[in-house]
Amino acid sequence: MGEGELLKTRREKNDALKSEGIELYPNDVRVNATTDEILKRFGDWDNEALMKTEERFGLAGRLMAVRSFGKAAFINIQDRQGRIQVYIKKNNVGEDAFSLFRKLDIGDIVFAAGRVFKTKTGELTIEAVEIRLLSKSVRPLPEKWHGLTDVETRYRQRHLDLIVNPGVKELFQKRSLIIQLIRHFMQERDFLEVETPMMHPMAGGAMAKPFKTHHNALGVDLYLRIAPELYLKRLVVGGMERVFEINRSFRNEGISTLHNPEFTMMEFYLAYATYQDLMIFTEELLTHVSEKIVGSLKIIYQGTEIDLTPPWTRMSVKESIIKYSDVAPEVLEDREKTIAYAKSLNLTVDDDESLGKVIVAIFEETVEDKLIQPTFITSYPIEVSPLSRKSADDGRFTDRFELYINGREIANAFSELNDPEDQRERFIMQLRERELGDQEAHEMDEDYVMALEYGMPPTAGEGIGIDRLVMLLTDSPSIRDVILFPQLRPKDGRK
Repeated sequence: MGEGELLKTRREKNDALKSEGIELYPNDVRVNATTDEILKRFGDWDNEALMKTEERFGLAGRLMAVRSFGKAAFINIQDRQGRIQVYIKKNNVGEDAFSLFRKLDIGDIVFAAGRVFKTKTGELTIEAVEIRLLSKSVRPLPEKWHGLTDVETRYRQRHLDLIVNPGVKELFQKRSLIIQLIRHFMQERDFLEVETPMMHPMAGGAMAKPFKTHHNALGVDLYLRIAPELYLKRLVVGGMERVFEINRSFRNEGISTLHNPEFTMMEFYLAYATYQDLMIFTEELLTHVSEKIVGSLKIIYQGTEIDLTPPWTRMSVKESIIKYSDVAPEVLEDREKTIAYAKSLNLTVDDDESLGKVIVAIFEETVEDKLIQPTFITSYPIEVSPLSRKSADDGRFTDRFELYINGREIANAFSELNDPEDQRERFIMQLRERELGDQEAHEMDEDYVMALEYGMPPTAGEGIGIDRLVMLLTDSPSIRDVILFPQLRPKDGRK
């Protein structure tokens, strides 16, 4: 029977039930137990001990399997914590209830109440004295209820994915726990969790393309935040010396296994610290989370062992290029030679491109995917770091790092630029880049510069990609696997 015929049959059955006066969606039961609570409490009991308890449990969940034996049946009920077997016997639940039970479908939400016993095979089971329909399922579960394997369907209909693939729910429970662990780690270190605006008067905080919207009442254009950085640093100016935000940010860019236009990150700022302090801080945070989630500092990601044992490798952008490519060190000191080398790699670069930008393009092409073990890449060029403090050793570079694991950027951090004059000059430099066509260049933010003019203490800040971290710790190959409702192209292919 095709899906259309199944749907028609279900609807006809539901109409028949309603004509018999059966309420398809009642809301008058009280659940006093979950599957996991019962299994944990009584799992080790033998049947003799179970028979001595008269305690009655009422639980509810989705009907996932039925094995019928005439006047009795075994069913499986699935709630938020797992599945449990229920024994339905006509003599126990009554003729009317048993007659209704026989008309139920896989996927219906039901309530069952009774005592606990174990079958001859040792399976913990509820012997029902009551069985009720709570919510009638109109649409049948996919693929004869044995699972949902089509990836596109899983992402588009996550509710079905959660119903039929138990491992998916476990993954998102781990995601929730990862965020809880991060939050607790930060709070234990005297960080204050805050919330900052998601709609900004101008796009700022990172170099990326924004989403644009319009506020009708104010008559102004606004941008969904690229990052909360500039607002969080205003709080540091205001005396909140340790702040963090677990936030949703938005970037109007491509979609891939590593990119979703709406994503989650944790961004934090620590006064009287440097980017070097944050390297140690990041090692402590990620190893803490890994030990709690995986139980080890050695994890397997897509068949590759990754060792999170600190200290992690540290090298500059230029050092990494020299290590992983065939370029001579002196080439990276000369803009024309660097551009020529970039073109030999088939990179598209303009002849008037800045040296710093070309160096970063070469790094992305030749180095990124080779950084499998945890590696801090430092000393990013000033041209691509408009909010970072200049290096005291070489003003062409900044006190910044990006953390790479398995060839992917996991975190970005730097000692913050707190000189208002320097910051204004950086914004002006970015405006020139915008005039030359760089849509990701930062806009001038006079309000932020004004805030810096009141004085911001020496500060270090960092953003950590939660989605990519969850991917790593749950061995998930795609960012869509760790976002409940990822952005997808419309089904009919509309642009």
